[in-house]
Amino acid sequence: MHAYIEHIGAHVGEEFTIKGWLHNRRSSGKIHFLILRDGTGFVQAVMSKAAVGEEMFKAADHLSQETSVIVTGTARADARAPGGFEIDLKTLEIIGESHDYPITPKEHGVDYLLDRRHLWIRSERQQAILRIRHEIINAIRDFFNARGFILADTPIFTPAACEGTTTLFPAQYFEDQTAYLTQSGQLYNEANAMALGRVYCFGPTFRAEKSKTRRHLTEFWMVEPEMAYADLDDVMDLAEALIVSVVGRVLDVRRRELTVLERDVTKLEAIKAPFPRISYDDAITMLKEKGQTIEWGGDFGGPDETLLGSTYDRPVMVHRYPAAVKAFYMKPDPERPELALGVDVLAPEGYGEIVGGGERLADLALLLQRIKDHDLPQEAFEWYLDLRRYGSVPHGGFGMGVERVVAWLCGLEHVRETIPYPRMLNRLYP
Repeated sequence: MHAYIEHIGAHVGEEFTIKGWLHNRRSSGKIHFLILRDGTGFVQAVMSKAAVGEEMFKAADHLSQETSVIVTGTARADARAPGGFEIDLKTLEIIGESHDYPITPKEHGVDYLLDRRHLWIRSERQQAILRIRHEIINAIRDFFNARGFILADTPIFTPAACEGTTTLFPAQYFEDQTAYLTQSGQLYNEANAMALGRVYCFGPTFRAEKSKTRRHLTEFWMVEPEMAYADLDDVMDLAEALIVSVVGRVLDVRRRELTVLERDVTKLEAIKAPFPRISYDDAITMLKEKGQTIEWGGDFGGPDETLLGSTYDRPVMVHRYPAAVKAFYMKPDPERPELALGVDVLAPEGYGEIVGGGERLADLALLLQRIKDHDLPQEAFEWYLDLRRYGSVPHGGFGMGVERVVAWLCGLEHVRETIPYPRMLNRLYP
């Protein structure tokens, strides 16, 4: 019977087979201790000469890291073992040998590891991160599906920028046309919402920002819900509920992985609604009181976001930014037109912005003016303007970056570990 390591607790006393790889090995006289992994977890197998015989025991003498093996044995409970169980090994078959594996238990530099990212993801820590990422993505999908949102995919190739043209990756589109890799699915998602009411798109997005900060990748995944007949408060309520739901799911299902990462889960257990909601005006006052030199009208930089987020034990929602620092499609505040009805959600512990969104501009004349003010080509947005010509309604939504949420929940210093193969300013390999 074949079993996966994550399920061996259900097979105590039974004989089963595990197909995997040797993660580590140590020996003590007539016993080998083999740390095995199979993609679902890690377990120690105890191999005694008395149980397997001289020949098989000797074959295991020189097994090297990442040799692929099939083993047969029985599980027993052991409170000292990392997963609570060990395997008494009966047979071992070598499938594929591994020689001079380049990532050893010693310390390696980050660049060295990133050059070997295809192997680095085999480590216990990296597997824990990627399992949490998987859980976050599943939790996001489950959240929206359970609330009646329709997944409506948006294009990767786009004819124009969503928010300007300075951070786009151009792509040759057949002989005579240039397309761009999408920065966001939002504009198309607004059209989807006019058809389907409540929608979300979920896919890769691309930003050609020459940024080297710990929060930036050039290719990242974003979920973007959009709602017809919604205002800024509806957007903030939805973002709050999503974050609470995702954090709760990771705590429920991936506590073992959080333990591997030595994450302080008490900080995640504090993530409950309601989140503090403060205006941009109040945020500027707070930052000045804390010694920042920012003036009203400026957008927040990384240190500003870190300072604001670290003030609270849960995400903080900063709303009503100056319209000048927000995208052309943001609706102005009717009471103060110099402000946009937008919101950024800043994670605690210094992880910065994880959600950005707001209420969209539904007025055709004003939207035309904003396109002109931003020096954007109107002809590229005629289809988008049609949404205001044919039954315009108040609507809003947001984007949430998966990698930043993974970094926050895992307690990572840099987003480069949050995705299997990160793309950064100076990294396109492997």
